[in-house]
Amino acid sequence: MFEDVKDYYGKVLQSSGDLKTDACCTDTNMPEHLKQAMSKIHAEVASRYYGCGLVRPQKLEGMRILDLGSGSGRDCYILSQLVGEEGFVLGVDMTDEQLDIANKYIDYHTEAFGYKQPNIAFKKGYIEKLDELELEDNSFDIIVSNCVINLSPDKESVLKEAYRVLKPGGELYFSDVYSDRRVPDELVKDPILYGECLSGALYWNDFLNLSKKCGFLDPRLVEDRPLAIDNTEIEQLIGHIDFFSATYRLFKLNDLESHCEDYGQSVVYKGGIIHHEEVFILDKHHTIEKGRHFPVCGNTWKMLYDSRFKTHFEFYGDMNTHFGIFSGCGTALPFNGSDSIDTSSSEGCC
Repeated sequence: MFEDVKDYYGKVLQSSGDLKTDACCTDTNMPEHLKQAMSKIHAEVASRYYGCGLVRPQKLEGMRILDLGSGSGRDCYILSQLVGEEGFVLGVDMTDEQLDIANKYIDYHTEAFGYKQPNIAFKKGYIEKLDELELEDNSFDIIVSNCVINLSPDKESVLKEAYRVLKPGGELYFSDVYSDRRVPDELVKDPILYGECLSGALYWNDFLNLSKKCGFLDPRLVEDRPLAIDNTEIEQLIGHIDFFSATYRLFKLNDLESHCEDYGQSVVYKGGIIHHEEVFILDKHHTIEKGRHFPVCGNTWKMLYDSRFKTHFEFYGDMNTHFGIFSGCGTALPFNGSDSIDTSSSEGCC
């Protein structure tokens, strides 16, 4: 499978226009500061981009970032501008043709960004085997990945290695493709379907369980959208499965609970994060306005308190009194107070 992916992204695809679906090309509307950063990227680097939009977590200044499956380096060069000269970005990719382009323009972008020296590097390697690249434990603040993990035949190793090299409180923030059911093995083996980021996609519930197994105890969905397959041949092969492009953030925090538990806690966003001054979006269900008390579960409280976001929040409450499952999150009380079996519904579990 590694060789099929290398050939597809190194030899078959020569530009983003060669893709047969929009699974790996889902740019959303960019804010102005990102458009400005994009304008400084060399045309050849941009043309060999095959990712799911642009992964862009908040508060990147001075951060040390690892990009898994960095390709031609487009995202790395954008992040290079966002972390500034005090930050650092490392891209890892296994495809020689892509790495050649990425490395070719290091000096070009260093000059374009006005830096005295590069704050970026690229390494050839497998995202499942970061240990072979001598990447140390607890050495990165943030890991990003852009429509690549679905291409890995060993996704568990990818997540385990990501957890290993992240600093405590760090996060894996990435976009990828997911399916509404498990993809049959015969379709997984199809090199075109796999290369198009479809048949390697994880069933969403398998992904959540795998993330927790690898130490990311509370995966948070940031945004998602359904994918369109505008190719008749591919639609006939795999059109019975629904696919989604989604961005998740996974925090490296050891003491999170399995569900959203209510301890009566709240936070107040103080602002101060560049380009996110008035509103901080943690995930799809947590949009926090500046200056307003926002009730949170214990896990959300810790994600903000034990991460790089701590200085931008005021924290209220503790974990001494438990009020049950947080309203609107997690699992509802499963009991209805009756000792009789309800036979009125033919629906299955949940």
